[in-house]
Amino acid sequence: MKIHRSLQLAVLCIATLGLAPLHAAAPAKSIAAQLQPFVDKGEMAGAVALVASKDKVLTIETVGFADVAAKRPMKADALFWIASQTKPITGVAVMMLVDEGKLSLDDPIEKYLPEFKTQMLVIDKEAPRKPAHPITVREVMNHTSGMPFKSAAESPTLDGLTLRDAVLSYAKTPLNSEPGTKSVYSNAGINTGARLIEVITGQSYESFMDKRLFGPLGMKDTTFWPSKEQIARLAIPHKPNAAKTALEVTTISQLYYPLDDRKKRYPMPAGGLFSTAADCAKLLQMVLNGGELNGKRYLSAAAVKQMTSRQTPAAIPTNYGVGWATGATFGHGGALATNMSIDPARGLITVWLVQHAGYIGDGGKAQGVFRQAAEAQFGPAPVKP
Repeated sequence: MKIHRSLQLAVLCIATLGLAPLHAAAPAKSIAAQLQPFVDKGEMAGAVALVASKDKVLTIETVGFADVAAKRPMKADALFWIASQTKPITGVAVMMLVDEGKLSLDDPIEKYLPEFKTQMLVIDKEAPRKPAHPITVREVMNHTSGMPFKSAAESPTLDGLTLRDAVLSYAKTPLNSEPGTKSVYSNAGINTGARLIEVITGQSYESFMDKRLFGPLGMKDTTFWPSKEQIARLAIPHKPNAAKTALEVTTISQLYYPLDDRKKRYPMPAGGLFSTAADCAKLLQMVLNGGELNGKRYLSAAAVKQMTSRQTPAAIPTNYGVGWATGATFGHGGALATNMSIDPARGLITVWLVQHAGYIGDGGKAQGVFRQAAEAQFGPAPVKP
């Protein structure tokens, strides 16, 4: 059968000009659409998923609920407890002092905190002895200090002591390993690094963070004490019920309630911050830009490189920088399954905010689906160094 001349010409135009064929492939699903099945199956409560480049937010999408029981929809400005995502933010503050020549990563912490001069080491219940060398700033910031996760005094919550008192309790707690020889995830170490900021600058850690980072970067929703208005935007933590058949509301067990109580709650530099996806993106953009954002420099490019590069000894498998989990990408996760990450090869930032103390079914796979979708839609192929 002969093809009509006009149809031949149309086909020729499509082939020559690269025009879309009549039956073009369907556009890729939005990130939210790819995440929706996890909500529909009751495996995930809700999420805020943000993708950004070094100079703009490429997308911020929401799915599900901030509160499943109340059917309160998740919104882009929802506030989350970002927990250990606080660690790399504290790392930025420490590196500011390194940049200014007020601190060196090789300094022993006892230079600024004399209470550590008498700290002892106890391995396998052996007799207490002095460690082979004093703990350094690098070691408290990369989890090789030998300190435990927390001290016995930090109970029942982790925010019940002033930073000064918490660090004093660490100095009285024996080390579990020789500094620099073993990686043990340690809130105590990061908190100690933050205490150095107070001693060196003469201002509180939280004041330093507000004046030097949060205020200048425009991180208006990043705080240790969410206000009444922010609490109204808070994503509620969820966990599986006893039968693991549905999600139920829970609380943040590591923190004291009410969350806006400034008399009984204190800043926790290793894991106390609340924030939003937009605020996290601003900090990550500054880091991806080599320490600068919107014409203001926060860190030198050299400090950013050091902070986000491996600082753990080669003999230790764990890859950790100055408060940052490092590798091909660098960033950090949080206790309630939040995560923020920078892929320098792709020039891509991802922020994943949920509030889950465990998932139902395949809910834990949602973050992976988000990362794959973000790379497929926005991430160019990795650039070889």
